[in-house]
Amino acid sequence: MTVDLLAAVANHLWQSTLFAGIVALLAVGFRKQRASLRYWIWTAASLKFLLPFSVLVGIGAHIHWSTASPVAKPRLMSVVNGIGQPFLPTAQTPVNTFSSSPANTQDLPLVLFGLWLCGAAAVAFVWVREWRRVRKIVRTGTPLVLNVPLRAVSIPACIEPGVVGILRSVLILPEGIMEQLSKEQLDAIVLHELCHVRRRDNLAAFLHMIVESVFWFHPLVWWIERKLLEERERACDEEVVRLTGKPEEYAEGILGVCRLYAGSSLICVSGVTGSGLKKRIEEIMREKVFERLNAAGKAALAAVSIATLALPLLVGVINTPQMRAQSAQPLAFEVASIKENKGDDPRSIRMQYLPGGRFSTTAIPLRWLIAEAYGLGVQSSRMSFEPDFGRSLGSGQYDIEAVAPKGAIPADATGAVQTQIVRRMLQTLLADRFRLVIRRETKALAVYAIVVAKNGPKLRRSVVQEKDCRDNLTTTAEGMPCHRFNGGQGRGLHGDGVNIVDLAGFVENWTDHPVIDRTGLTGLYNIQTSGWRPLRPVQLTPDGRPPTAEQLAFADPSTPTVFDIFEELGLKLELQNAPIETIVLVSVQRPSEN
Repeated sequence: MTVDLLAAVANHLWQSTLFAGIVALLAVGFRKQRASLRYWIWTAASLKFLLPFSVLVGIGAHIHWSTASPVAKPRLMSVVNGIGQPFLPTAQTPVNTFSSSPANTQDLPLVLFGLWLCGAAAVAFVWVREWRRVRKIVRTGTPLVLNVPLRAVSIPACIEPGVVGILRSVLILPEGIMEQLSKEQLDAIVLHELCHVRRRDNLAAFLHMIVESVFWFHPLVWWIERKLLEERERACDEEVVRLTGKPEEYAEGILGVCRLYAGSSLICVSGVTGSGLKKRIEEIMREKVFERLNAAGKAALAAVSIATLALPLLVGVINTPQMRAQSAQPLAFEVASIKENKGDDPRSIRMQYLPGGRFSTTAIPLRWLIAEAYGLGVQSSRMSFEPDFGRSLGSGQYDIEAVAPKGAIPADATGAVQTQIVRRMLQTLLADRFRLVIRRETKALAVYAIVVAKNGPKLRRSVVQEKDCRDNLTTTAEGMPCHRFNGGQGRGLHGDGVNIVDLAGFVENWTDHPVIDRTGLTGLYNIQTSGWRPLRPVQLTPDGRPPTAEQLAFADPSTPTVFDIFEELGLKLELQNAPIETIVLVSVQRPSEN
């Protein structure tokens, strides 16, 4: 989950950065047009940070169309997906839902989130502090009667004229400005502020303040702010010169305000000074003649707009039939034979993964089959039952022979990949033939986290590597299959080609909390240990009979605990809290036999 979230954030940042780059090229191409056009182009770049393409893809997924057969994905859509999501996880092994990631993938998102939260809070605090200061100044102002369509106040603070507010704009004028500027100059300054109101510049600036608070770490959003301020003021300058036809009076008014008053520190308080003042005055005095937007420019704007909005929608529309087809056809065995086994000898229990996606069991209990399908230990605390679950089945055992469809197992798939694919087929088998109903729940639980001990791990590398485990018949030199343990509580851990996730899943059968891997260790190991005593004390003679050798060993305080076993491996079981996905078995029926 956390890896997917980081990938989604990275994808969004990449897409927004790419879009801003395209906007920058458009702004350069339209440098001879009016500033208002460039301003709205930069506004689009800002708002893109608040609108992930995945939202548009999701909207497109809800647009239905009828097709006679599943639609093949066009090559263009593959290219778009590759560009739009370059940071998708590329692990070749399917992820086990109930396996925990190493420490570096568990803790890194939390660290990054903490850093982001501190930065976002700091930026938001600065904005709120400045906004409260401006509001306090406005409340102390004296109402003015001006021929303008909004409230105007005279303030005692030495701040430039500006417009405050988003929904209810207020024109603020510093005390004494009417005596400092001529009527023509003041009228031009007020007209400048009215342009900001008509254009809703404060609303656009407020939205960009949200962007800066959320994406404070991205230097591009601060650069976009500078571009927005530049083009915003130029757009109002151009409008004032067009309406008044008196560039000299207007330029003198701006310079007078700059000499007498300070600018606002909030981008959502639209003023008149700042933002490349020297260049602005030059452009005002030059009375720049603007080119009309020609057909090529209009086509470029239309193409970018359509691509930005329509392409993600189209990806969602085209991918939807494929996703529906996949969901309608879950992974399933091509042929599966199920027979109830009436035997009562536990030594006959057998389960095998065979080459080519074949799966075979003899006398396997239903609980074992469910645990295997969902990648859990038989006695794992991650699996629980509704009170009435399986009452009619009792302790049923089953012989199963199942074969995967041809091509369902990739030819170069490792044993771990094959196991995950077959497990998904087992889940389908349980749902279809046993009518198994489960409920997934994610809970914050106490867990035992496997971490590296103070002096480092004491693990012996296996003689085989993951690439050598091509199927579940691949064995080590000692004859054990990859990713499999023998032994248990009293007999110890015996695995010749296992990783730490395998270790966590196996030991979880004898612990009172789920076990997760937070070591960061990778690769296969040869793990051989002695047995350990149960976590709870063992009664030697609970029924009056003489204690067995096993009971005597378990009651001996010199027998190691599971915690001691991990210390011998240079590891440690550390009690922590973590979100854990569990399954609740709700109902099941007797299977239909072949």
